[in-house]
Amino acid sequence: MKSRVLTDKAKPRGKYPHIKRVGDFLFVSGTSSRRKDNTFAGAEVDELGTTQLDIRAQTKAVLKNIDEILQQEGASLEDVVDVTTFLVNMNDFGGYNRVYGEFFGYDGPTRTTVAVHQLPHPLLLIEIKVIAYKPQ
Repeated sequence: MKSRVLTDKAKPRGKYPHIKRVGDFLFVSGTSSRRKDNTFAGAEVDELGTTQLDIRAQTKAVLKNIDEILQQEGASLEDVVDVTTFLVNMNDFGGYNRVYGEFFGYDGPTRTTVAVHQLPHPLLLIEIKVIAYKPQ
């Protein structure tokens, strides 16, 4: 088994790796749109504190983050076999689903999408974890 915390990604908010390899399987921890500098793609807060959150931008950023994490083990989104998505609001399902379809087709990974009460930061609308299969 090999675990990796990546220095070019946002530091995990707890003691867990970004990715863990177990044999030919890769497990990517729940990933958000948080950048290394702790800002969030798809989240704007103006000088008055008005917040604009964009599920499409967040979904795209999450999937790109996951792809970059997988690349550290020589894999990519093409190697993903299972996806679990956590949405704060199921009303965002349509926007999430459209962006998801830009990355995966019917021959892609299995998928589960669930609504959760909240995620670790109030600017997050979505978090995704994946399992990939990439022989060593």
